[in-house]
Amino acid sequence: MSELKVLYEDNHLIAVYKPHGVLVQGDRTGNRCLMDDVKDNLKEKYQKPGNVFLGLLHRIDRPVAGIVLFAKTSKGASRLSEQIRDRAISKQYTVLVSPVPKVKSAKLVHYMIKNQQKNKSWAHEEFRKGAKEAVLNYSVSEEREDGTALLKVDLHTGRHHQIRAQMAAIGSPIVGDSKYGSRKGLARLDRICLCATRLEFKKATEDETVVLECEAEF
Repeated sequence: MSELKVLYEDNHLIAVYKPHGVLVQGDRTGNRCLMDDVKDNLKEKYQKPGNVFLGLLHRIDRPVAGIVLFAKTSKGASRLSEQIRDRAISKQYTVLVSPVPKVKSAKLVHYMIKNQQKNKSWAHEEFRKGAKEAVLNYSVSEEREDGTALLKVDLHTGRHHQIRAQMAAIGSPIVGDSKYGSRKGLARLDRICLCATRLEFKKATEDETVVLECEAEF
């Protein structure tokens, strides 16, 4: 089991930090995933025999790092899934882009279409048949001498590759994201410079808000 960084835990929920390059959930490759590590952690910590319940509440892409929240109980899964459906959970990401966006702070609304075969999404300004609305807000928090900019992104919808596609659509692709147009010479440690750095939600059984944060390593 790889070293697991637990950011929060109560009777119903557990939040951990996912490093770049790690799958959240197992796929056909059979590679070890974050869920495996969390299950092993709970099994060892609480000396649980047999299978451990762990509910997947949301995902972040394999090349992306950051906070991932899981449910330890069916009640936790149900209550947090309801918050997600009601868009009551706040998610913020930190990204490094190049070039610097012409508009330093904006709300982006696009209509996204996913190509399953290419595992890629396209963000269009006008609605197209089969498209889903994608909404985010961004603001530039730092401009660097190398022509890159650090952005804070508040995600309001959860579409496939949403931030990656929307930043590319405005001409400021994420550094290291060659799939969406980033120049190879800007790569940082062979990773996409996108990190889920803030998550805000309510506990499953209490009217108490939890705010989790982590640092972006780029």
